[in-house]
Amino acid sequence: MSIVSNLIFSGYSIILLLILHIYTARKFKKRALKQQLYLFMTQLTILMLIIDVFARFDGKPDTFYPIVNHFSNFLIFLLNPVLPSLWLLYVHNQIFFNAEKTKKLMFPLIVIFLLNTSMVIANVRYGFLYYIDNSNIYHRGPLYILSVAVTFFLLTAAYSLSMLHRKNIEKRHYYALLFFAIPPIIGTIMQVFIYGIPFALNGVVFSLLIVLLYIQDDGMNTDFLTGIANRKRFEDILNARVDNCHDNGTFSLILLDLDNFKQINDTFGHEMGDNALKAVSKMLALCVRSNDFIARFGGDEFCIVTDISNKKDLESAISRINHSTEEFNQSNRFPFEISFSIGSAVYECSSLLTSEEFLKQVDLLMYENKKSKNRSMLFA
Repeated sequence: MSIVSNLIFSGYSIILLLILHIYTARKFKKRALKQQLYLFMTQLTILMLIIDVFARFDGKPDTFYPIVNHFSNFLIFLLNPVLPSLWLLYVHNQIFFNAEKTKKLMFPLIVIFLLNTSMVIANVRYGFLYYIDNSNIYHRGPLYILSVAVTFFLLTAAYSLSMLHRKNIEKRHYYALLFFAIPPIIGTIMQVFIYGIPFALNGVVFSLLIVLLYIQDDGMNTDFLTGIANRKRFEDILNARVDNCHDNGTFSLILLDLDNFKQINDTFGHEMGDNALKAVSKMLALCVRSNDFIARFGGDEFCIVTDISNKKDLESAISRINHSTEEFNQSNRFPFEISFSIGSAVYECSSLLTSEEFLKQVDLLMYENKKSKNRSMLFA
């Protein structure tokens, strides 16, 4: 394919991506991590499509073509793992709605990027991934498949993550997450056999459009103040866990009510109260297990759905939360201390309780905990 033809072919994709980017940027003024990752993916795909056009400057060794060709191909191979890494982060955040946990995943991805960078730099001398001959013609190297393998590994990781945690994903979102990898994978396979057309990148464009239609445009599941899931998302998860209890095993529910939150707002102002809620949500996210689901249930209430199946482990989880709360207060981040009234219970499949009945049961336990605290303070 000629440079002009490639430019026209990629130009349509770039225009579509610009439309998706502008729409997302305008609609989501307050951007949770999910929106930020989506915008990064659209921006990076646009950039890589543009670079790919310049990476086709084969021939004409007596012009500026060789400089453009060498530099552009270097960038293409260098940035290769970034897009699937962003997708893996997006999938993780879509499953757990927990920005702090998702950010932890960045460290192994940075290691993969650095390893890939070392490989691409070494390729400049040894040409095992690709090389450009004296006539300025691009050729694939004997180990070109290594670059493809990195992309496949990251896409497979995202795909596996979706499969393993499908019980935490709304059905329409689940199928959209599974579908995302298909067009780029097909495009990558086609690109291996047909050189000259960026099938993989154009496949990503189609996938990003599907994500926008089925996931990204649904802003009803995220609490924008704290960045974690909201009550609607929690109720969907709880209903699914109760309905599929016999298939997926029993679980536990923890409800937490932030004590004296009205007094914090009245004394220090609502902005301080909002900052406290943000800090508390991050603290809770860091002290629960990686597979636990956390959401903001109400104004000053949080909930955690966990795979814990016995009372002893549940008590240990509550102890971890209390210990983290003590450490949080010792940091003196706020001019007040925080504490929680907590209700928790293990859901027994044999009880045949509905999700509403189970939630009410745990809510009553939390209320009893709050009453006992108030009585203790009164006598004190």
